[in-house]
Amino acid sequence: MTIQVDLGGPLGTADLLAAREPITVNTGPAVRERMAAARSFLNKALGDDRAVYGATTGFGALVGYAGRPDQRDQADNTLAHLGAGQGPDLDPAVVRAALLVRAWSLAQGASGASPHVVDAMAAMLGTTFTPAVPRFGSVGASGDLIPLGAAAQALRGRGHAYVDGERLPAAEALRRTGLEPLPLDGRDALALVNGTSLTTAALALALHSVRRSHRSAQLLTCLLADQLGCDPQFLDPRLIGRFHHAGVSSVAATMRAVLSGCVPSGERPLQEPYSIRCSPQLLGAAEDALRYVDNVVEADLGGVSDNPLFFPVDDAVVHGGNFFGQPASFGADMLAIVLAQVGNLVERQLDLLVDPHRNGGLPPMLAAGPGQQHGLQGVQLATTALVAEIRRDATPASMQSLPTNLHNQDVVPFGTMAALRALDQARLLRLLCGSLALGLRQAAHVGARRPLSTGGATLLEALEKGVDPVDPDRPLEQEIHTCAQIAEDIEISLISGS
Repeated sequence: MTIQVDLGGPLGTADLLAAREPITVNTGPAVRERMAAARSFLNKALGDDRAVYGATTGFGALVGYAGRPDQRDQADNTLAHLGAGQGPDLDPAVVRAALLVRAWSLAQGASGASPHVVDAMAAMLGTTFTPAVPRFGSVGASGDLIPLGAAAQALRGRGHAYVDGERLPAAEALRRTGLEPLPLDGRDALALVNGTSLTTAALALALHSVRRSHRSAQLLTCLLADQLGCDPQFLDPRLIGRFHHAGVSSVAATMRAVLSGCVPSGERPLQEPYSIRCSPQLLGAAEDALRYVDNVVEADLGGVSDNPLFFPVDDAVVHGGNFFGQPASFGADMLAIVLAQVGNLVERQLDLLVDPHRNGGLPPMLAAGPGQQHGLQGVQLATTALVAEIRRDATPASMQSLPTNLHNQDVVPFGTMAALRALDQARLLRLLCGSLALGLRQAAHVGARRPLSTGGATLLEALEKGVDPVDPDRPLEQEIHTCAQIAEDIEISLISGS
């Protein structure tokens, strides 16, 4: 069944996830009415010889010069100079999510864009047509100018686009999908590019992925503690309550529910390593930080990022900086820090699990026949590399400001870079969780105790059903993905039922 998105209602991350495939985008009379009103007001303002950035002027640092008098030429003037992006194409799923965000923003009627622009974007999202958008070129200040410029050009039949995964000249891609080249005037062109829609989409998708891995980490920690026979008193509500952090209390409550029924083996030390004993504090702090990012994404998805904005009722054209992606940049940097520390935790837990001096006497590397077999040795090496990669990229982008554009953009947030980086690293965190899940499945094969908790037993049963034990050795790349998916799928039902 094709998913439907209503541009007259709220936009959520689920809509962005659905947009990776063709979706039905509904505009409705209210959307068309407010867009038409703003457009009519724009025409009035131009008729009154008011200065309107991008319609009567040049762009950026050249705002003091007159633009082209013909508005179709002004569209070319807007988009041609932005054709400077470099690097590999972005994931089409990210581009489609970004264009849905942009369509929603324009549909609010504050940008003065023509209704037919949103109609064309809705039609595009109903097909597999996806503009080819280069990764590099945006500083996230005056919106995502260069990447959204490439998208706008593809909608006009210029540049390149994907159809069913095949990269084609954009004009040919339009023909294949039955779409018409999008006519634009100067205001339409600027409205398409002068916003943070790529940054917002990438951040929303990254947050969704990290949220799932964060919940998986809670479940996997519980299964680890249960298999090792740890004392679950590190989750005691009296202890946690005295810590007085909302996220820690929430995470600890979830973990207690999952570990319900677990009793200590009596063979472990009085106090476990921090990767177990302090897990609710670490994952709970992550929860508090993720709630901040939740708020940023919600605000971005509900906001209009453009300049200028038009208010027909007030007879006002207001110029300002709603294209400045600082909130998303801070949010993306926070997300990168969170996923780096959650990744550290998961990697350390796997290291503990494969070490016979700390795992309760299980064989080294969880090998079924040490020496003749090597178990999780390759997987553990790869997790070390993944953590190093995540750490290297965790340096905040939001404070790396560099002046550009003749000092018109004298401070910039680098939100696009921050959000795309967070999305990249979120995928690596997911692989770390899959690696730990595979290790827990293998631990059961080589002698770890069966979980006593219902939640742990349910998760292990799913892992055992989905993946064969490593006996003998074999390549495990796909099994890591499979285990990550199992943990994601099962954690939702376990947590929601807790």
